[in-house]
Amino acid sequence: MTGRLTSRGLRFLRARWRVVMRLGLWSVLETGQSFLIGYAPARALDDGFLAGRTATGLAWLGVAGLGVVVGAYGTARVYAAVAALVEPLRDRLVRRVVERGVREADRGALSGLTQQVEIARDTFAGLVMVSRSFVFTAVGALAGLFSLAPLLLLVVLPPLAAGIGLFAATLRPLARRQEVFLAADEALADRLGAVCPGLRDITATGAQERTAADVGRLVDAEERTARSLARFGVVRVAALALGGQLPIVLLLATAPWLLKHGVTTGALVGALSYVTQSLLPALHNLLHGLGTSGSRLTVVLRRLAPEGGRDAGLGPSDESRAAESPAPTVAAKSPAPTVAAKSPAPTVAAESPAPTVARPPALALSSVTFAYGPTAVPVIEDLDLTLPAGSHLAVVGPSGIGKSTLTALVAGLLEPRCGTVRVGGEPMRGAGALARRVLIPQEAYVFTGTLAENLAHLRPDPVPEAELLAAAEAVGLLPLLEALGGPEGRVDPAALSAGERQLIALTRAHLSHAPLALLDEATCHLDPRAEERAERAFAARPGGTLVVVAHRITSARRADRVLMMDGRETAYGTHDELVRCSARYRELVGAWTPVPHERSDPSLALRDPDGVDAVAGAGLAGDGRHVVAHGPVGQVQTPRDLGDGRPFRGEG
Repeated sequence: MTGRLTSRGLRFLRARWRVVMRLGLWSVLETGQSFLIGYAPARALDDGFLAGRTATGLAWLGVAGLGVVVGAYGTARVYAAVAALVEPLRDRLVRRVVERGVREADRGALSGLTQQVEIARDTFAGLVMVSRSFVFTAVGALAGLFSLAPLLLLVVLPPLAAGIGLFAATLRPLARRQEVFLAADEALADRLGAVCPGLRDITATGAQERTAADVGRLVDAEERTARSLARFGVVRVAALALGGQLPIVLLLATAPWLLKHGVTTGALVGALSYVTQSLLPALHNLLHGLGTSGSRLTVVLRRLAPEGGRDAGLGPSDESRAAESPAPTVAAKSPAPTVAAKSPAPTVAAESPAPTVARPPALALSSVTFAYGPTAVPVIEDLDLTLPAGSHLAVVGPSGIGKSTLTALVAGLLEPRCGTVRVGGEPMRGAGALARRVLIPQEAYVFTGTLAENLAHLRPDPVPEAELLAAAEAVGLLPLLEALGGPEGRVDPAALSAGERQLIALTRAHLSHAPLALLDEATCHLDPRAEERAERAFAARPGGTLVVVAHRITSARRADRVLMMDGRETAYGTHDELVRCSARYRELVGAWTPVPHERSDPSLALRDPDGVDAVAGAGLAGDGRHVVAHGPVGQVQTPRDLGDGRPFRGEG
């Protein structure tokens, strides 16, 4: 793997040979300072001050000062050339990590993007700087020593070579420990990525202590690897003492012998200047820079470009992927889904007839069990669910029972303890499953840009404007689209209400090629009529399959089948069947009765006996804003969340 990375690195440098040549030329200019820093003082002493020629001595010192100025100019130019090498590498690595995280659902992508890419950028820059500086500085200093007195090389060169050799011997074990450290960091990031979305379910099942213990073990493991890595600092100190500080001692100890063998006083002072002002700082930078940068860069590039993977941006050009998401297939409405909950004593309706179509079901869960921690009580236990293409399923249940956990499992955000989840016949983490599902969460993601850019975010190809407008009309986004000035209107997320952001996210998902849509309370900020319109738009997509975590009981009434999750009381069937057969479902529905469309339906979780509307709808009195009962305390929404899109009773 190291040889492969080396070849890729050489290809990367060959593709930028002009930058490398410019870097070398400026480094040569910088080398003049390294040569003059010892040679000029030696000449100033031998040919000037010690010979009684003060002017000559001052002239040589002036030459040394001029060398410092010229070298500083060369150093400034070196930094610009290094930036021209480093930034293209970082850009390529970022594209590689984002592609792997989005298209391949790599759970280590967070660590890769936030830490490993920046490690690669900084360490590559440090590696170039310290390696180049040491090579050119050492050449200048050794050439100066040879020009002053070849005998000086016998004193300086052996300990310098020994120090570099000792350091080089530690690079391989240092790289191994660096790789273990990064693996521990990825494992911690992976675990946190799985835990954070399920904090509500962790609290609901009382698994806080177990989850904290699991995460704590990963934190301790990363600490141990960091300590092991830090111990190699002792070796670097020993190598620096051997290669950079021992030559100073040897020069002073052998000074009488050197003077007897023709080495002049000025040459001896020049040799001390070379060692203390050039070789020692350059060796110090090399050991501390290469000891950290070289090993970290090797390990990071191994992880960003695994065996058989792409070049991680080190090649002369990016390799583009041609993985197009498959277009949804058109099919007639499929038979109703079947489900069996193997939890003790479930109330489950009889299974519907098996689908007659040959293609695999849109969603299939087989004996799926999930818990937040090895000893935690399962949130979902031994669940079987088969959902043919074209089905419409509503998932209901008390808050914290695991509805969002179920959608996270289907979306591949969580991994079941046991059992399998297949989407369109593909494993949930396979590339085929990624193209067949889209998750719309409660908190809609909208970014600054044009409305067209937001809506086409999940499409690999440009979206024709006619198709975009048709989707906006179907979901109910058209009034907002017109208010923003059309598809090219600018979107400011902070200026939108929560309901408007949800409409944009829903339309974006509607435009995607994924036939399976998972709505995890994705319409909770919309009024009932807008919610109904959005759900019917998804249910009507050709070949489309819809799973809705129900926010209102009307969502359950619209669905083909209802999955009522409540631990041991898991039940499945149509709304009417569950009302007749499941006492727990009747309790959940409570005293709900049909009301005109002009009024809001209560949220399932509220069951307010006073009949207070859960979400404000058209025709209610107000002050231009309304409080959302299911949102955080004090949360208010703008009037555009209402079904008719107008202010309250003419109020502005």
